Amino acid sequence: MPALAADEFEQPPIDYSRSTPKNSVVRLQGAFEQGKSLGWDAEQGYLPALLHELKISPATQMLVFSKTSLQRDRISPRTPRAIYFNDDVYVGYCVGGETLEVAAADPQLGAVFYTLDQTEGKAPRLERQTHRCLQCHVVADSTPIPGFLVRSLFTSPSGQPILSEGSHRVDHATPIADRWGGWYVTGTHGEQTHLGNQLIRDRKASRPWPNDDGHNVVDLTGRLRTENYLTPHSDIVALLVFEHQTHVHNLIAQANFAARQAMYYEAALNKALGEPEDHRLESTTRRIASAGDKLVAGLLFAGEAPLTHPIVGTSAFTQEFQQAGPRDSQGRSLRDLDLTTRLFKYPCSYLIYSPAFDALHPAMKSYVGQRFRDILAGQGGAEFAHLSPADRQAIAEILYQTKHDLWSSE
Repeated sequence: MPALAADEFEQPPIDYSRSTPKNSVVRLQGAFEQGKSLGWDAEQGYLPALLHELKISPATQMLVFSKTSLQRDRISPRTPRAIYFNDDVYVGYCVGGETLEVAAADPQLGAVFYTLDQTEGKAPRLERQTHRCLQCHVVADSTPIPGFLVRSLFTSPSGQPILSEGSHRVDHATPIADRWGGWYVTGTHGEQTHLGNQLIRDRKASRPWPNDDGHNVVDLTGRLRTENYLTPHSDIVALLVFEHQTHVHNLIAQANFAARQAMYYEAALNKALGEPEDHRLESTTRRIASAGDKLVAGLLFAGEAPLTHPIVGTSAFTQEFQQAGPRDSQGRSLRDLDLTTRLFKYPCSYLIYSPAFDALHPAMKSYVGQRFRDILAGQGGAEFAHLSPADRQAIAEILYQTKHDLWSSE
C-alpha cells in the first residue's frame, strides 16, 4: 500500500518534481534547444518576444507593487512587478530583473514554474524551478498541491506587506472591497470600494484606512514610470478574470490529483486484499465526489461576489478576451463578459475548454459531467440557486454545441 507523505504530490502517482511536464512552455524550450532564437529588446529584454511566442497579449498587463515574489528586492510602488497571462501561462516581469518568471497550468502536474535568464546574448533557456517556487506556491485548500496564489494585503510605501494586518487570498468569491491590496488597478467601478492603489503611510490612523484616491483610477502617471512597461495599464477587468482563472486552475489540478491518487490507492489495496481490479472502494467514490464538487462549484461561479456597479477597464483586454474561444450557433460564448452584476454573462468558466480540464482522470471527468447535467437540468440545490432558468438553458445550449463530450462522458 502506498505511503502518504506531507507533500503527497511528490509521491506516486503524481511524482511532481520527478515527472516531465507537457505544456506550451516545455514545447517552446524544445524549440530553443533546436536552435530557435528569441528577440532581445533594449528596455524589457526577452519579455516582448517571449509573450509573442507564448501568444500572450500585452493588454493582459497587471501591476503588483507588494514585495511578494521571487524578485522582491526589485519590486516597489515605483517599480511594480508586471504580470501577463493567457488561458494557460503566466509571465512575471520586474524592471531591471535578472529573470523572467513563468508559470504554466500543466494538464497533469498543475502549476509548474520556470525562469528565463534576462542576460543579453545568452541562449534562451526556460529552466524549471521546484523547491524555490514551492516554498510559496503550495495551495492547501484540502490536500496540498502546487498552485497559483493571488493575495490582497496592506502595503507600506516601500512595498513591504504589513502582515500584522492580515491578508486575503483572492478568488471569485472574495468581496470586491477586500481585493487588490498591493496592486495597481486602472478602470472605473462606480461606488464599489477596494484596496488597490493604496499605500499605508500612517499605520496609527483609525481603521479602515481611507482609500479615496485609489478608486476609479484611469491613469497611473505620477505613481510610477509607466513608460518602463509594455502598457500604462493594470486593467481591472484583467484582474477579475485572472483571479477567477487562477482559482479554477487550482481546482482542476486538485480534482485531477485527487482522482489519480484515489485510483492508485484503490489499485494497491485491491491487489493486497485479492479483490478484483475494478472493485470500487467507498473512499475512492468519496474522494472523487469531494474534489469534483469543488471543481463544479468553481466552474459555475457558486458564491461569486456580486458587482454592485458597472466595471469598465482601461486597456484592450475586454475586447481581446471576448474575441477568443468558440461560439454557438447563436453567437454566444462563455467568454462573453457581463461586468454589471457579475463577471460573465453566462456563469460557466471558459476553462472547461482547457487542456487541463480535458486531461482530467476519466473517473473525475465522468463525475463532473454528470454533475453538470444534473445542475443544468435544475437539480443543483441551493448552492446553484444563482443560476436562473435562463442561465441554465443558455449554458446547456452553449456547451452542447461547443463541448459536447461533457454530455457523453461516462
